[in-house]
Formats: sequence, structure tokens, C-alpha cells
Amino acid sequence: MSWVVVALVFSALVGRVRGGRIRNLLDVEAKAWWLLIVGFALQLAAGLLPADQRTLAVMLLLGSALPILAMVAMNRNAPGMWIAGIGILMNFLVIAVNRGMPVLPASIEIAGGSADAVLSGRHVPLDGSTHLPFLGDIIPLPGSVVSLGDVFLAIGLGIFVEEQMRRRPRLFRHGVHGEAGSAAEH
Repeated sequence: MSWVVVALVFSALVGRVRGGRIRNLLDVEAKAWWLLIVGFALQLAAGLLPADQRTLAVMLLLGSALPILAMVAMNRNAPGMWIAGIGILMNFLVIAVNRGMPVLPASIEIAGGSADAVLSGRHVPLDGSTHLPFLGDIIPLPGSVVSLGDVFLAIGLGIFVEEQMRRRPRLFRHGVHGEAGSAAEH
């Protein structure tokens, strides 16, 4: 999950360098954005479960895709959202067909971790019986291993954050009401 934070911070920095306003992130224009938090919370819960709770962990992982995909669908016209949606679908598919996220033990070691520590309830080892192995957690990053779906998700969310920062400021925030026609009366 730390890779998501890094991707979002990087996107915010790019947005700032390109003239965006950090303040715009306080008033994000996204429908049901809180569903993203619900989905990530379910993924976090799945990651905390031990290997003997694999069925529950996989159900949480698959269930986490539902609120995230719902949020993506509601905001499908926003920049980056369709890319994030593809990433979520990639992860959902590989987890569903393998009953867990396949992870390449060699990638774990390259990332600086222990394969035994990472193979928790939500992960399964990537081996010859793995379906769609190219969609598993195979990309080593410092301290983490990510999937192609994770990369798509990070890119999509990054584009969304950067575009939100660069949008023109609105004259009125949510909940502030003006009186229609009041300027024309004077």
C-alpha cells in the first residue's frame, strides 16, 4: 500500500510543478470518492490476515474491488479513471482465478523482503500452476512487489490527482449558495 502513497505524492508534486494548487485537493471533484477509502481499507484488512485465513483474505480482496470499481464507474469521464479501472480489473481477475494474488518469490527477495513473510492470507506463490502469471505481483520495488494492475491503478490515480490540482478554482465551494439574479437587480 505504501506504493499508492508514493504515487499520489509524486503526482501531487508533478501537479504543483505544472502550476497546480494543493488547495484544490481539499475540494476534489469526484463522486463517491470515499468508496476508494473503503476499498483500500478492505485490502489492508486482507493483508493483515494470516495464511490460514486465505479464504477470508481472498473474499476481502475481491470485495475491495467492488467499491473501487463503483467509484471509478461513477467518475469514468474524469481524467485517469478508466486507466485506474483497468488496473483494478486486472488485479480482480488474477486474484479470482488463482484464489489469491500470485507473488513471485524471486521478486520479493529483490525487493529486500522474505518470501515467507510476504506469503500471507492474500498471497499465493507464483509457480507453474499460476493462471495469468504476468498479472501477479512480479515487479520488485524497494520494500514492495507490485503487479501490472497496481501500475495501471497508480498511473490512473496519479493522472486524476494531477488534473484535479491543475483545474481552475471554483468561485463557490460545495454548500455555498448564491441568490440567482441578484447581480442584475442593481
